[in-house]
Amino acid sequence: MSRPIRALIHADALRHNYGVAKSLAPHSRVFAVVKAQAYGHGLMTAAAAFGAVDGFAILEIEGARSLRAAGYTQPILLLEGAFSLPELRLASELDLWLTVHDEAGLARLEAETLPRPVAVFAKLNSGMNRLGFPAEEVATVVARLRGNANVGEITLMTHFATADEPARGITGQLARFEAAIGSLALPVTVANSAALIAYPEARRDWVRPGIMLYGSSPFAHTPAAELGLQAAMTLQSEIISVQRLQPGDTVGYGASFVAARAMTIGIVACGYADGYPRHAGTGTPVLVDGMRTRLVGRVSMDMLAIELTDVPGVGVGSAVELWGQQLPIDVVAAAAGTIGYELMCAISPRVPVQVV
Repeated sequence: MSRPIRALIHADALRHNYGVAKSLAPHSRVFAVVKAQAYGHGLMTAAAAFGAVDGFAILEIEGARSLRAAGYTQPILLLEGAFSLPELRLASELDLWLTVHDEAGLARLEAETLPRPVAVFAKLNSGMNRLGFPAEEVATVVARLRGNANVGEITLMTHFATADEPARGITGQLARFEAAIGSLALPVTVANSAALIAYPEARRDWVRPGIMLYGSSPFAHTPAAELGLQAAMTLQSEIISVQRLQPGDTVGYGASFVAARAMTIGIVACGYADGYPRHAGTGTPVLVDGMRTRLVGRVSMDMLAIELTDVPGVGVGSAVELWGQQLPIDVVAAAAGTIGYELMCAISPRVPVQVV
């Protein structure tokens, strides 16, 4: 019998969340962001759930090739572009769309004769200072792209650093972007999940929802449920042992938790080798048979401990939800000092995945 841990992927929730994203921008086309194996949910699982999505946005050209091989004909945007001339040729052969964000990417396009022209998203740096041409150079970049026989449709793009922070928002970056593009009559994409939800002015020709598609909130203080989103992943396991503690007894590596009273703890088959955060501390919420309790002591490679003292009727074999449809992943992430994105992407290959 295998370990009881498993990750459930809720296809209905994926469909629902895509519908929420689409409803926010009914006049925009939607790139479903499916990088990092669809934020840990499985690339093909997510693609199937999203159905007649307008397009996909992805980082990994291997994933883009898999989508094409599976019969998906929608636009597929490579968010960091092609990294070499062979990748550039492959992108052309597969009819992938390319982000071009620096001189090296432009030079590759100008150095090669491609099997077919590629649609290009020219990324401008409006203030995040990560990727992108200086926004004020947009006219020069567009002129070079327009003069290149390898380039088809051109779209202008930027990415916001603080769309998820209401106190700062997108105003400064959006103003810089708009001032730079001036009267250029080209399609535009600027909205990630946070901007799509919070800023109607960011809902342009294309929008690029990511985290919201998987049922997590992009905002630290707004629960996903308040945004109409549903959790698309549940990580669950079972109690495999029960221990009785006396005052002064300790739990786990480093003896970091010391019992202040007589206690009962349950040992759960889940650890950091499964993707649960090792840095989650005592007090991180966990559900056992639908009742809320807490993590105690350090998370080890294959197990963690939870308090059962005040949770009646549970024991070996009781169901544990580490996060999911009853316990929001954002709540667990906040308690562990991280974000839901990291937890989703960290699920280990050794954890069985079941689509439900």
